[in-house]
Amino acid sequence: MEPRMNLMGDELGAKISKRIYNVALAIEQSSLPKAVQNLVMLRASQINGCGFCVDYHTKDAAAAGETAVRLHLVAAWRESTVFTEAERAALALAEEGTRLADAHRGVSDETWAEVRGHYDDDQVVALVSLVAMINATNRLNVIVRNPGGSYEPGMFTGLSS
Repeated sequence: MEPRMNLMGDELGAKISKRIYNVALAIEQSSLPKAVQNLVMLRASQINGCGFCVDYHTKDAAAAGETAVRLHLVAAWRESTVFTEAERAALALAEEGTRLADAHRGVSDETWAEVRGHYDDDQVVALVSLVAMINATNRLNVIVRNPGGSYEPGMFTGLSS
């Protein structure tokens, strides 16, 4: 599978990609636990069918020490015992926030209450922003057919400007 275009190879595409990366850095540097960030990005990417992002976030999570069992069970987190209640709340928000067109009510009040029960204001801002940004990134990669398989952890370090 060949990508339709290299967004980073275009001046405007590179400029936009750097801005997206800088937002991602702000979220990464928040107090939202890194493990939660990785799980949320992986789950949204699975739902959206973004091979590049599934590859990226699986490898980054593994490099950060995430276990293979938990990575394999992200897609079936509701039927798994390896996630904390806080992680389950974040995964529910990720799913409901990703499937807005599929869920007539968007993010449910029940999910929102669970998230608010586990995370402080800054963490909720980071989590909501993370769901929005990973969905935008998934869409960019799916539209241009950026395939998975070639990502190496840390390859985008230094992209910000």
